Amino acid sequence: MATSQSMQGKICLVTGATSGMGKETALGLARLGATVVLVARNQNKGEETRQEIVRQSGNKNVDILLTDLASQQEVRKLAGEFKAKYQQLHVLVNNAGAVFVKRQTTVDGLEATFALDHLAYFLLTNLLLDTIRASAPARIVNIASEAQGIGKIDFDDLQKEKSYGMFGFGAYAQAKLANVMFTYELARRLQGTGVTVNAVGPGPVSTNFGISNGGIFSGVVKLITLSAKTPADAAKTAIRLASAPELEGETGKFYYDEREIHSSKLSHNVAIQKRLWEVSEQLTNAPATV
Repeated sequence: MATSQSMQGKICLVTGATSGMGKETALGLARLGATVVLVARNQNKGEETRQEIVRQSGNKNVDILLTDLASQQEVRKLAGEFKAKYQQLHVLVNNAGAVFVKRQTTVDGLEATFALDHLAYFLLTNLLLDTIRASAPARIVNIASEAQGIGKIDFDDLQKEKSYGMFGFGAYAQAKLANVMFTYELARRLQGTGVTVNAVGPGPVSTNFGISNGGIFSGVVKLITLSAKTPADAAKTAIRLASAPELEGETGKFYYDEREIHSSKLSHNVAIQKRLWEVSEQLTNAPATV
């Protein structure tokens, strides 16, 4: 396991970094001596989190960039601002995500769960990939979910206009499966570059995730999280994947509780991985970087 200051000189970008598992991941990396850039939606919440991480870690190299990852224009702005301030990126943790009880669309006209939980990962990663590759050895960590196990990629209804599913779980499972398939396809494309890509299924975590939906759904979430991990425990796998020397070179894998496990059979379908990549490129107009 990495020890204090083992990430000295490394630059890390963590999305969804102002609460829950994202915040704990950022704190863990700061404690290891890394320069940590927090991606936040709200200036006040971002600054409050930055100060708390500096205080708890003793590391002053903590920065904030503001964005709404549900907007592709905002994702592009984020990538541009990061590149203007930093010449390297050694670790990208794609953590931000949400689930919506009722179908919603983003400013881009896309179903919100798929846009935020998958397309934001895809677009931001591709926009930063030139910097990440130039910083190799580098690591990309995608926070997925065990929900990938019941997910299906419905190319005839990716935007869930025909069937959204109870409480939005169908849309969420599809997006989380997409995270895993994106991880595998990107890992294959980056073979030999010194950049590794892995996915994490954190399991039930005691956070405010999904609570804002209110009603019966928030009650269901609270029940699920009664025996859940703390955000700090849930973040351990992501921190290890981002920093542990013994995982140097490990890529294209799915982790739970700090160990590799098997993701769903469907997630390993290479034809679907490739098609998902092509469709994601079309939906985001992402640069063809790999």
